[in-house]
Amino acid sequence: MHVLILGTRGVPSKHSGFETFAQDFGLFLRSRNHEVTVYCQVPQGEAAREDSWNGIRRVLLPAGEGSVGTMQFDWKAIRHSLYEDGVVLTLGYNTGVFNLLYRLRGKPNIMNMDGIEWKREKWSLPARTWFWLNERAGARIANHLVADHPEIARHLSRHTASKKIAMIPYGADPISSAPVSLIQKYNLSSKGYHLLIARPEPENFILEIVRGYSLRQRGFPLVILGNYKPDGTRYQRAVLSAAGPEIIFLGAIFDRDIVQALRFHARAYFHGHRVGGTNPSLVESLAAGNAVIAHDNRFTRWVAGEGARYFRTPEDIDAILDSLNADRAQLLDMEEASRKRFRESFTQDKILRAYEELLLQFAPAPSVVPRAARAAIFSAVPDGQIVASAPQQGTPSKGA
Repeated sequence: MHVLILGTRGVPSKHSGFETFAQDFGLFLRSRNHEVTVYCQVPQGEAAREDSWNGIRRVLLPAGEGSVGTMQFDWKAIRHSLYEDGVVLTLGYNTGVFNLLYRLRGKPNIMNMDGIEWKREKWSLPARTWFWLNERAGARIANHLVADHPEIARHLSRHTASKKIAMIPYGADPISSAPVSLIQKYNLSSKGYHLLIARPEPENFILEIVRGYSLRQRGFPLVILGNYKPDGTRYQRAVLSAAGPEIIFLGAIFDRDIVQALRFHARAYFHGHRVGGTNPSLVESLAAGNAVIAHDNRFTRWVAGEGARYFRTPEDIDAILDSLNADRAQLLDMEEASRKRFRESFTQDKILRAYEELLLQFAPAPSVVPRAARAAIFSAVPDGQIVASAPQQGTPSKGA
């Protein structure tokens, strides 16, 4: 079959979440002799073009920055994909209303509905309204939905029939070893630090984690990945201001080998996400056998299981750290619980095969569509007609 993947910034992954999934799934499909096209966003002013990366066909479309640019890119990608054979996999519902074009053309479209985006505190009221409307539009328009968590599936069943929803969480490859040299360059030692990986947003509870950690000396630093700048957002500045001397900010790191090493050698992993379904970063920490210290909510409890420790306040974090520092055996039990939970539900091969089986149910028989017809949609777009570029090869570089 031919799978067209939309809704990400493209491959190779330089971000997190959907980009990493698009890369992993695309490479998996190619290994099983399926055709794969991934739509990729490039800066405004560049030419629309096609090339190949590790056997994956890329359609690169120029668009502006920010949410308006994302909408522009999604619109172009949908219009182009209408003239392609195959089944569409849309990652995210943020422009779900645009997918009405697939319905009108009778083109199969499977949509991963992601988390409950309109509940995120970072968005303004108009943005939340837009996401609220598109969640409902996507749920009704798409041929089938993917929920990455049982609670997301229950949430979506308010908008459409349960039989139209497949529950497929995120997966990861197990991390059974990692070179210690990759963390030593940050002056870190194996099992000598705690780790937190998250975007600096209020719903990720980072400020509260930093406050709880900084209440007293721990004997181990808390290493935080992500963009935190003194001249950044108000939230970034608040996190930096609350940080005690044992908080280390490494910035955003997208080298997967380094991120995996940081996970594997961490004493414990902090996870503060409160909104959404199965968070990929949490799954990757289970895959690394991390002891998990997580915010107590219905999403995280299903993913991390009963072997994790849970908090709601900075004071809870303080108490958990004191308990773990006094009894190392608890950490070993938590590590084994994480590995067991990962093997039960989140192995990558199981997840990618579930997606493949779902898409095969909707994939149309291939037909011959003239290339001129596929490209004609761009004749009215200022960026011009798509042109072919030389293939690109390289080692996948995945976000974190």
